[in-house]
Amino acid sequence: MTVAKDLIQLGKLVAAQHGWAEAKAFKAYEMADADKARLAASGVEILKVFSKVEPVEGTPMAAWLSAALAVQLERHLTAPVHVVAGVLAVDGVPVYGRRAPVDGAAVFGAEDLLWSGHVWVMVGPYVVDIGLFRAAYSADCPAELARHVHSVFGQDKGLYVDLWRRTRQSGLSYEPQYVLSRDEVTRLMGGAYRLIAPN
Repeated sequence: MTVAKDLIQLGKLVAAQHGWAEAKAFKAYEMADADKARLAASGVEILKVFSKVEPVEGTPMAAWLSAALAVQLERHLTAPVHVVAGVLAVDGVPVYGRRAPVDGAAVFGAEDLLWSGHVWVMVGPYVVDIGLFRAAYSADCPAELARHVHSVFGQDKGLYVDLWRRTRQSGLSYEPQYVLSRDEVTRLMGGAYRLIAPN
């Protein structure tokens, strides 16, 4: 899928979940310097909170991190913020997820989240991926993604932010399949809180 088709697809997914006004706002948003600073600070804060949490095989770490970041960003920005699930590909080859129809409401409405795809945040037309570098630096990362991140970005990175149309210049493809509802993001936040503050 091309970036233009992906953008049209994402606009439709945003509209389906949140209405056409939200879809228009997402496409029209331009990030001011103040919002960039708030976004960076929010990312650092969420990463710090989760820094000591060890990922467990089969847990949707990117989904939990993205939900936590989205909630934080909604508190600090006046931007359209959406949590998106889909395929993450490196040089056109999927490393998380499959290019097949997804019943997002069933997946993200289930008691236990079983999701092999990727989850990221869109702030207007910007991809904000808080799970990318954490995954790439972990032992169980797909080899293609680990190699790519190490060669293109290096070590010790925390938050990937770029205009969606430019992500492919870095060899990354974010292919949307579902935009989460506010209730689904809240449910993911519950999982995130249980992770950082177990009973």
